[in-house]
Amino acid sequence: MRPAWRLALPWLLLLAVGLGALALRFGLVESSAIGALCSDRHAPWWCTWREWLVYGFLHQIYGVLALLAAAAALFSRRQALAWLGAALAVFALQLYCVEPAALALLLACLRLLRLQADARRAPIEQHRQREQQVQSQP
Repeated sequence: MRPAWRLALPWLLLLAVGLGALALRFGLVESSAIGALCSDRHAPWWCTWREWLVYGFLHQIYGVLALLAAAAALFSRRQALAWLGAALAVFALQLYCVEPAALALLLACLRLLRLQADARRAPIEQHRQREQQVQSQP
């Protein structure tokens, strides 16, 4: 894979997560027809999943999970963990968990950007930068 696509892939996947969450929100949660169908006594089996989805955003579960993943990404050097925090935050933003998800999205995206920038730099350049720093005399 070319380096430009390798850098863009996590961001494109975040866009896909956002579109998927948007489809869930408008297609499953906010649809009055689906709500009426699921309130019926003989509701389809997937209405239980819909109820759990609604329960998750009513209790800010998605936002808290996004914050936990973003915080874990700050102490880890794994791009996948930073991406997971950002993806959970995008999902939580679409499903009404705005306050914790906004902070989680900021932290996770900044961490992902830093990890991508560090990965692009050659290891020799990292050591050269430290060697060029001037030390003051005590």
